[in-house]
Amino acid sequence: MPFGISREDESRSFLEMQEQIKFAESMGFKSIFSVEHHFLESFSHASAPEVLLTWAAANTTTMRIGHGVRLLPYPYNHPIRAAEQAATLDLLSQGRLEFGTGRSATLAELGGFNIDPKETRGMWEESLELILKAWTEPVVEHSGKYFNQPPRTMVPKPLQTPHPPLWMSCTSAESHEIAGRLGLGLLSFTLALSIEELARRIQLYRDTIKTATPIGKYVNNQTAVFAMTHCAPTMELARERAETGVMRYQHDQIELLTSLLPIMGDGSSYEHYQRFVGVDYDKFTYDYLDSKDMIVVGDPERCIKMAKHYEAIGVDRLLCFMQYKDMPHEHTMDSIRLFGEEVIPAFS
Repeated sequence: MPFGISREDESRSFLEMQEQIKFAESMGFKSIFSVEHHFLESFSHASAPEVLLTWAAANTTTMRIGHGVRLLPYPYNHPIRAAEQAATLDLLSQGRLEFGTGRSATLAELGGFNIDPKETRGMWEESLELILKAWTEPVVEHSGKYFNQPPRTMVPKPLQTPHPPLWMSCTSAESHEIAGRLGLGLLSFTLALSIEELARRIQLYRDTIKTATPIGKYVNNQTAVFAMTHCAPTMELARERAETGVMRYQHDQIELLTSLLPIMGDGSSYEHYQRFVGVDYDKFTYDYLDSKDMIVVGDPERCIKMAKHYEAIGVDRLLCFMQYKDMPHEHTMDSIRLFGEEVIPAFS
């Protein structure tokens, strides 16, 4: 456990998260996505998203239930087990599953599972191919570089036919292209990324997906962008509540994403994280993030303006990160309420 955090503290955080999810649905939010992380004690304790999302499915009725994302390099998750768990979740949620996948990007996680970073992209793609076979073919059989599956009947199959919508986590311009080429929905980020560069990457994705050879049975031409978000009655109060959490998240992410670089050689496919090396935190301030439209923090009018800006550059879904480290539960609930009452109606 992180220093100073008790098991009771962690239990309370999970209970607060449960309350936030149920309240978000009542306020008009359309989906809930969960990350998957391991060993990051000071950053994320969402190490069992299949459990968390099953609870969410059982306690909501309309929200889409999203893996954002399921880690596919083995031994994070064996593709057959991932297929079985996701299919079961789709059945329990009555066809509400959104299946996002990725490969991970930190030394603590990849090293903790003894995964060679240079193999993650190939392993991710082959694992997804095997998952799709398990979902769509009467008998699943596979022979590949990373997985060999003797012929077996896999049950259950997902409720959605031919399979749930597929998404890919993308942190580089190259991965935006890969998602488009494979016909996958785009899960992008605003981490230290100006809205102009985000717009360029979304356009790259849109251009590429026009000639996609889908890895699944259909093209999922949708874009979703993760953004740090907080809404409060006034601009001043929004900043007061969110600034510490926003900056801590940025710093934590940059430290984690650069942790792999010392052991990387050429052709690792993680070279794009070099852009985070030597970040000048004296310049990389809250005001800088706000001026570059990297965050959606403010009063309802400001949040509407920012969300419309994202919509204008081609974002279909805004993934609002609202649960900041050390932010009081009531502040998160207040932000969810204001979004539901004033921001979301501006888009109906």
